[in-house]
Amino acid sequence: MSTDIFDKCFSFHAVDDLKKTGCYPYFHRIQSKQGPEIIIDGKKKIVVCSNNYLGLANHPKVIEASISATKRYGTSCTGSRFLNGTNDLHEKVEKKFAKFVGKEDAILFTTGHHSNLGALSSLVSKGEVFITDKLDHASIIDGCRLSSGEFVRFRHNDEADLERQLIKHQGKAMLIVVDGIFSMEGDIANLPEISNLAKKYKARVFIDEAHSLGVIGKNGKGTGEHFNMEYEIDVLMATASKSLASIGGFIASKSEVVDYIKHNARTMIFTASLPPACVGAIDAALDLVIAEPERRIRLMEISNKMKEAFKAMGYDTNNSQSPIIPLTAGSDSVAFKMWRMLFDEGVFASPVVTPAVPEGHSIIRTSYMATHSDSDLNFILEKFKKVGKQLSVIT
Repeated sequence: MSTDIFDKCFSFHAVDDLKKTGCYPYFHRIQSKQGPEIIIDGKKKIVVCSNNYLGLANHPKVIEASISATKRYGTSCTGSRFLNGTNDLHEKVEKKFAKFVGKEDAILFTTGHHSNLGALSSLVSKGEVFITDKLDHASIIDGCRLSSGEFVRFRHNDEADLERQLIKHQGKAMLIVVDGIFSMEGDIANLPEISNLAKKYKARVFIDEAHSLGVIGKNGKGTGEHFNMEYEIDVLMATASKSLASIGGFIASKSEVVDYIKHNARTMIFTASLPPACVGAIDAALDLVIAEPERRIRLMEISNKMKEAFKAMGYDTNNSQSPIIPLTAGSDSVAFKMWRMLFDEGVFASPVVTPAVPEGHSIIRTSYMATHSDSDLNFILEKFKKVGKQLSVIT
């Protein structure tokens, strides 16, 4: 057994091996704003891997709000929210977000990852139980693992398996935790069934709306509004790094729950607060989500068009119900080759390989923005058809 902690680092060759094939897809230096088109190594690429769903990251009002906040508050709050890192802009945005999603109160964390880690690890204690979907986001899994509570999982979107776990742990305090829209699969949690089972077995419901806020629901409020069940969600989490064009994460719930998390979440107490520039951007983006519903309408039109077009080509779109459309590639090696060929053709996509997906089920994850033009979409489809046929992913 090695006695040098670095030995695992020195024997890690997976990245070098992949780079030798020319198919290393990570950490590319982007030299432009994040929009439907970006510049990498001086060359234009059409983006199909961004979470900038409403295209607000380049909106003039969002940029101006970010600049104005920096001019007023400076570049940093220089401390945690718990101590000197809270200003009136943080509190303004928290109240605005809580009102938007129909909750009594909200708290703004520095990242979405911190939101899940802090809220979940503080809410569930020893003798209590998390019940999570097997395909929940890594930040949910991490938050559960940081807790002293028990952590169990049910098969993806399988209400019968969820009920099995609820029966097994009946009599304990239970928190069901699911994504609203699943970040790799693009499908939507079955909130009506989850809510019915939660009531039946006296569990609470926590929904991660990271990819659904601004995207689904009549007013963009997410999964709850999509099913007309906004008040059936006990705790709502949402990131600001996607539709809200910034970074950060919200937890919204009853005021007592938010107050408890605020004073117990280690990722709130021991992390510097979100910089004013980011909070100003969120403030403006929230206004635009409400004021410009045509962005959401356009986004769903694009999503439906692309899904149907991919299906017609012969791609497996994995039951996508959102702007996230995964395309099955097969083996990891095919996914990496497909990424490289698309990249060379001018399309910047995301390969998702094991262990993020089961072996033999690697995907190219595509996602869309309201600001993609029809010519962008046609270009994307043309290249996916060409590359898919070359690799025999489609016939």
